[in-house]
Amino acid sequence: MSDIAEHRAPDQGNAGRRNGGERSWSRVVRAWVAGLAVLGGLTVPLAAATPAAAGDDHPRAYVTNFNSGTASVINTGTNTVNTTIAVGDRPTDVAITPNGRRAYITNPNVDTVTVVDTKTNRVTATIPAGDGPDGVDFTPDGRRAYVSNFFGDNVSVIDTRTNRVTATIPAGDGPGGVAITPDGRRAYVPNELSNNVSVINTKTNTVTTTIPVGNGPVDLAITPDGRRAYITNLLADTVSVINTKTNTVTTTIPVGDAPVGVDFTPDSRRAYVTNRDSDTVSVINTKTNTVTTIVPVGDAPVGVAITPDGRRAYVTNENSDNVSVINTRIKEVTTTIPVGDRPIGVAITPQRPRG
Repeated sequence: MSDIAEHRAPDQGNAGRRNGGERSWSRVVRAWVAGLAVLGGLTVPLAAATPAAAGDDHPRAYVTNFNSGTASVINTGTNTVNTTIAVGDRPTDVAITPNGRRAYITNPNVDTVTVVDTKTNRVTATIPAGDGPDGVDFTPDGRRAYVSNFFGDNVSVIDTRTNRVTATIPAGDGPGGVAITPDGRRAYVPNELSNNVSVINTKTNTVTTTIPVGNGPVDLAITPDGRRAYITNLLADTVSVINTKTNTVTTTIPVGDAPVGVDFTPDSRRAYVTNRDSDTVSVINTKTNTVTTIVPVGDAPVGVAITPDGRRAYVTNENSDNVSVINTRIKEVTTTIPVGDRPIGVAITPQRPRG
């Protein structure tokens, strides 16, 4: 979920969304990074990195804390933070490898990607990336990670076996989130300052088409069936729906103010979209492409990730320093979990990591 685009400097309002400046999430990275020198980040006590408890089969949520330079690890069975991991400076997005064994976290202020072993919750590698790495996603086989570089206007391709960048692909202006189709053939990258989406052929690592969308696209997700991509347009307060077969926008959905993160239930029937300036989450019926429910959450929701069973959505609240847990059956917040300072990205392990 992204996702620099989501990182807007606090208290700047709409003007701060993109005065040149994340998932990121791509999010609001320019304004944020430009103000890093004056943003005094608070730190939280670091717990010793600890492995998952024996016999604990619950998925874990990894949350990036922008001002703390940490990642909080939440046990989704107990909804408590098990450990806090020191990562890079100003972490934004996080993604979990398909086998659940590693988390990759983007650090736009130091141009690196931190790799965490999810069994031991220890940092195993730090990878130099491009200028302002923001969004990250993996090919289904887990062999490659695609990382958008917001300030570099390109995408780094990382070989996850060697943890080295093997290719750099030019994209649009201010690329933010990254999402790869379930068949692994294409990567979709929204370009926040170009108001379009780059479609990358992952075999040739070239951009094959560019799709115009709404104003300020920052993050996206692809339905589990691979048929559609949903793009959040931060400055338009809308979501663009792309048919991935034709690579055209088929509809535009009004949501709340400053939408950032988006994720789907495993059956593709619902999309959950965070509205940063409305302090809400819009629930979209993907059959009708209409908002059916609006869920109040914390202050400045940014990231969202849904558990593998589809029963809960975890939402990072940037200004509340916590995570709202939404019961997707009743569509209400049932738990709020304190985390670090300025939580942004969130990703959930597909299963208990094995091996």
